[in-house]
Amino acid sequence: MSFIEPNLETLLSHLDKLTSETQPQWGNMSAQRMVEHLSDMLRGCNGKVKMELSFPEEKIESMQRFLSSDKPMARNIEVPFAGKDVPLRHEELELAIDEFVDEWLDFEQHFETEGQVETHPYYGSLDKELWLKLHSKHFTHHFEQFGLVE
Repeated sequence: MSFIEPNLETLLSHLDKLTSETQPQWGNMSAQRMVEHLSDMLRGCNGKVKMELSFPEEKIESMQRFLSSDKPMARNIEVPFAGKDVPLRHEELELAIDEFVDEWLDFEQHFETEGQVETHPYYGSLDKELWLKLHSKHFTHHFEQFGLVE
């Protein structure tokens, strides 16, 4: 499977296709909730929100191998750190996309420090390279969910 390149220009080219009326092909997130969810994950990898490991430590190595595989993320997966009942933070989708851009820029800046790592609840301690692999799969997953990529 081919995953999108996780860079701001590419991400925005897909998000530009999104409207507040865009319906998911699966799941129950609204378009705006999906964008805010992606920003939430960026806040975690930026170190702004500390995420605790919630997966057995002995399985982390295999979970990290998944990031380098060509396997996509499963549809309709529910994870405890991405609550579906979280209220929207912004009045409109465009403001949520602006927040996403800010969080992406903070991600790039945060990982300018050599050796920087942040914890993901399922994948453990990730450096920038592994976060980019995760973002590539995660963004592709949600962009497919809303028909932004094929």
